[in-house]
Amino acid sequence: MSGLGAGPSDAPADGASPEQQFLRLMSHEMRTPLNGVIGMLGLLSRTRLDGAQRAYAEAAQKSAEHLLGLVNDLLDYARLEAEALEFDPAPVDLEGLVRGVAELLSPRAHDKGLEIVWSVAADALDIVADEGRLRQILFNLAGNAVKFTDRGGVRLAVEAVGEPRDGAPVRLAFIVDDTGPGVPQEARSRIFEEFGHADASDAARFDGAGLGLAVVRRLARAMEGAVVVEDRPEGAGARFRFEAVFPLAPGATPRAQPLAKLAVAIRTPDPFVRRAAADQIEASGGRVARQAQVTLVDHAGADEGALAAKPVQGQSIILLRPNERDLISRYRAAGFCGYLIKPLRRASLSEQVLGALAPRRGVAAPPVRSGDDDRVAHVAFKGVRVLLVEDNPVGALLARTLLRREGCVVQTAADGHEALEAMKAARFDLVFMDMRMPRLDGPGATRALRARGDQTPIIALTANAFAEDRAACLAAGMDDHLSKPLEADALRSALARWTNGANRAKVAAS
Repeated sequence: MSGLGAGPSDAPADGASPEQQFLRLMSHEMRTPLNGVIGMLGLLSRTRLDGAQRAYAEAAQKSAEHLLGLVNDLLDYARLEAEALEFDPAPVDLEGLVRGVAELLSPRAHDKGLEIVWSVAADALDIVADEGRLRQILFNLAGNAVKFTDRGGVRLAVEAVGEPRDGAPVRLAFIVDDTGPGVPQEARSRIFEEFGHADASDAARFDGAGLGLAVVRRLARAMEGAVVVEDRPEGAGARFRFEAVFPLAPGATPRAQPLAKLAVAIRTPDPFVRRAAADQIEASGGRVARQAQVTLVDHAGADEGALAAKPVQGQSIILLRPNERDLISRYRAAGFCGYLIKPLRRASLSEQVLGALAPRRGVAAPPVRSGDDDRVAHVAFKGVRVLLVEDNPVGALLARTLLRREGCVVQTAADGHEALEAMKAARFDLVFMDMRMPRLDGPGATRALRARGDQTPIIALTANAFAEDRAACLAAGMDDHLSKPLEADALRSALARWTNGANRAKVAAS
């Protein structure tokens, strides 16, 4: 069963061993205070601080994030030791998987001045696999790359290996490239070993305590695959490559190519952004040209006068990081016809290019949007009524502060029982619900709400990164989930996804 690993056992879903139950509890109990520390330091760093105070706050936040990473690795490793590896195969949307990992890591990368990009080759068709395990492999490899890269960028990619045959299993390569220090030949055989770092310099350069990569190798072997580290072909840095064979997803077909026969120019000083944009254009059927009717212009390399005059002939689309959203209106005033948020999404890029070409092709231009891109809010959050259900006072303060900064009207509840009473008395547009609470937990409260016909969107807040915890959210009737510590970008994206005209106060009469 290559690439799938062992299937789930016949044990009941609640039949976890004492060791597994202990690890699940410790995961929540250890991550919760750390998430509070990281979140509150993030809020502190956004207040008026002098230079020294800001440096202290940022140093404390980095230390807390490092500790959280170590805790995560320890818990992952202990969990693998405590249980036989089980896999839950299901169809996997490769683009959604890789995009999700890249976007989750993008705030960390952008804070370091790095670019993080992703692509899925046109011939890499969707597969059947355990998506949570694949995500764990990619996140560990890419997170390590961001951590140990100081200049340049990180690239995630999926490529088909060999010629695919109709209906036959496919070999895929999941690749993470970085422009970091690289891995010397003599260290490559030991960095995947448990506690395999022979000295402190190894730990400082490659993977902290040496657990994250050990987890990756164990998962790769369980999927009858292999993970290796190589030199990055394009220059300095490292390439981590995980390969395995997977069954094709039912009905898997080549991705649509909306840019077939269209040329797009790219203007950026950054080779990672250029490579990512070219990959997305080509995966959509287009080609990259030196000159074209549409040009993608990276804000990072835009001329000083770009906001005063359109910098290139034809239609121009500006590429921005999420924290550069405030420049959108200024670029529009300067004559740019659209924008894209980095890391680039293929569907958004295709939509913007087609929208830019629409007048020249004699068709009506689509409304100005960012495609399926929820990283730029399409709705005004002012006045959105939110119920926040969180028993931890620090976690509640953090979430309440972030929500109010977005303009939301926030009411709080300390457990599931209070949430049920609050939703009897008032109407809400959205509920953020902690998973683990006294008296009545998040899944229990959600099941009770759904049983009485309440269809208000509910987003789980979880300190656990385990796949079964995310699955439990959806099984209980929740609509989405966010991992702690809450980040402003992730929260804003969730608000954009779930607060629109169709969702406003969608509460069934009781």
